[in-house]
Amino acid sequence: MAELAFVDKVAARAGMSPQQARPLIEAVLRTLTERLSGGEAAALAPHLAGELSPLLVKAAEPPEAFGFDEFLRRVADRAGTDRPAAERGTRAVLQTMHRVVGHREFEDALSQLPADLRALAQPLPQGP
Repeated sequence: MAELAFVDKVAARAGMSPQQARPLIEAVLRTLTERLSGGEAAALAPHLAGELSPLLVKAAEPPEAFGFDEFLRRVADRAGTDRPAAERGTRAVLQTMHRVVGHREFEDALSQLPADLRALAQPLPQGP
């Protein structure tokens, strides 16, 4: 999926402009990469636009173990926003990725996340 289409879909899901969505997308992808194993992050990367997929490339280091609150804190800090916007942005990015990546591969990757983070991507959205 082209970067602009991905950004537009995330923006629509989050109820914000594409200019507001872009830093949130980058923050979510970077934080997701820290939380997933390198193999799972790398499996997601080819499904994103060439401009976004490098954000899912990870060194050979093991995934960090942190939960929902820390995930949203990191996203908010990186995007320079508040927690409600970070949660909306995370939900929108994960739901858009779910549609782009496909259910099985996406579920394999998200199986490494705590249930409350996985819940942000559910149910499979029917929207944009």
